[in-house]
Amino acid sequence: MRAVIQRVSEASCTVAGVVTGQITNGFVVLLGIEETDGNKDLQWLAQKIINLRVFGDENGLMNKSINDVHGHILLISQFTLFAQTKKGNRPSFIRAAKPAQAIPLYETMAAELSALLGKEVATGIFGADMKISLVNDGPVTIMMDTKDKENH
Repeated sequence: MRAVIQRVSEASCTVAGVVTGQITNGFVVLLGIEETDGNKDLQWLAQKIINLRVFGDENGLMNKSINDVHGHILLISQFTLFAQTKKGNRPSFIRAAKPAQAIPLYETMAAELSALLGKEVATGIFGADMKISLVNDGPVTIMMDTKDKENH
């Protein structure tokens, strides 16, 4: 699994003119699911996201987690995080999990993050043409990959 985590002051997801998820103060998590991903990847990544200390403390240092600041999460499925651009100019998404595998993992990630956060996680709609609007706070943007745990 790959995630791009953006600290935001506000964010929303709109599909066909309807807001499907909206948050203030927290994270937008763009989540890519690979064919080889499973529950262990999901558990590891959910814990890393919830415990990520990138919110300011009383001294202005990035020392607080999303739970410490009572933040929110907007989770968006993003198969394009597994784009391969080695050959040609048209990306290949062959490594991205197919919907039959990816949808249950995406839904489980939303449930796991909700449980760890103690509140519902806002979401987009898997596979839809989504319009994401956000105000990146900082900017703070962190990338994580469950296949590259040594760097996280």
